[in-house]
Amino acid sequence: MKYCDLHCHTTASDGSDTPAELVKLARDAGLAAIAVTDHDTLEGVKEAIAVGKELGIEVIPGVELSVQFHVGNMHMLGYLIDLDCKELQKVLARVQKARADRNPVILKRLQGLGLPVTMAELEAVAHGGQIGRPHIARLLTEKGYVKSVSQAFELYLKKGAPAYAPKSILTPEQAIGAIHRCGGVAVLAHPFSLGLSRPDDLDGVIADLVHKGLDGIECYYSEHSKEFTDTCLAIAKKYGLIVTGGSDYHGKAKPYIKLGRGKGGLRVPYSCVEAIKGRAGKVLT
Repeated sequence: MKYCDLHCHTTASDGSDTPAELVKLARDAGLAAIAVTDHDTLEGVKEAIAVGKELGIEVIPGVELSVQFHVGNMHMLGYLIDLDCKELQKVLARVQKARADRNPVILKRLQGLGLPVTMAELEAVAHGGQIGRPHIARLLTEKGYVKSVSQAFELYLKKGAPAYAPKSILTPEQAIGAIHRCGGVAVLAHPFSLGLSRPDDLDGVIADLVHKGLDGIECYYSEHSKEFTDTCLAIAKKYGLIVTGGSDYHGKAKPYIKLGRGKGGLRVPYSCVEAIKGRAGKVLT
């Protein structure tokens, strides 16, 4: 069988590998395809596609958008989008500004908690990439204020934590619409992050997203248990949604997540790429 990883991040957002390095890692991991899905930016995609052609690795252009949701966190993955779509570029510019405006707020709150961190230090950690909470978490770890990135989120940066500041400005409809109008396929990322423990609650949220144009669900994911994966697969089948999967690879930012394998047991079949391509042909632009 051929395998893929359809949720990967690079230095264009909060990953530690350049787009070229990511593609080389995909080749070494024996993957047939990957998707570059950086947060709110397309900056790394063209480089990855070019290197992919050289190495024989299929690169799916993608993006991961943060979306408003009343509990947990909702992210929307866009696949096979037109990289030159001006409308999406305008949407991304708005979201990037919201992200940039949030960072000083978080830093000020951390400073108020007795954790002196500066924008200059944060920019050094990001190495020119788009700055987000994972970079702040890495800075806190490097300065010894926390033991790990996950602890930084748990103590200070997750929703409800003392240094958290909201960023999401897109509604689900806006995110899905922007993806569709650029010829892309809209997929709900890692449903577990919605924080819904009851299958009926998850079903209800996805039913609403289907009415808004949702195309698929990321059923195979590093943090999903077998039981949760089965629940997602059943819901996808119920609503005629495509199934995708990915590790959410970030490199050194999440060292416990391996490209193509997640925490070790993840295997995403290439049929997920074929499903995305099939759905793309049906998207109304």
